[in-house]
Amino acid sequence: MEEKLKYKDITEKIIGASFEVHSFLGNGFQEVIYQRALAWEMTQKGLVFAREIEQEIYYKALPEPIGKRRADFVVEGKVLVELKAVIQLDDVHLAQALNYLKAYKLEVGLLINFGSKSLTFKRLVS
Repeated sequence: MEEKLKYKDITEKIIGASFEVHSFLGNGFQEVIYQRALAWEMTQKGLVFAREIEQEIYYKALPEPIGKRRADFVVEGKVLVELKAVIQLDDVHLAQALNYLKAYKLEVGLLINFGSKSLTFKRLVS
């Protein structure tokens, strides 16, 4: 029996848009180039998103934040998307994306890498 993935319709559109970007641009560009192209592709697919939303990071009971981070995209207010343009994804990239999911209080995320010959991605669930 096939398990129903949360926000599957949204993540499929994001992944499809990412493949379109990688197919056209290939690898070798800076992350920001892929981010801009993906924003255009997601708009073409009718996805609503926010780009580089700053999120404060809190520690335990401290009343003030200890820092701020920015995820590349939050799509439809439900899916976090973190982009990389590296030869291969490492554990540190996965840890960063999982931390962003927690900080943004989201359940589903995509870690997408445009830096390898073939597009790679990981679906994340918190």
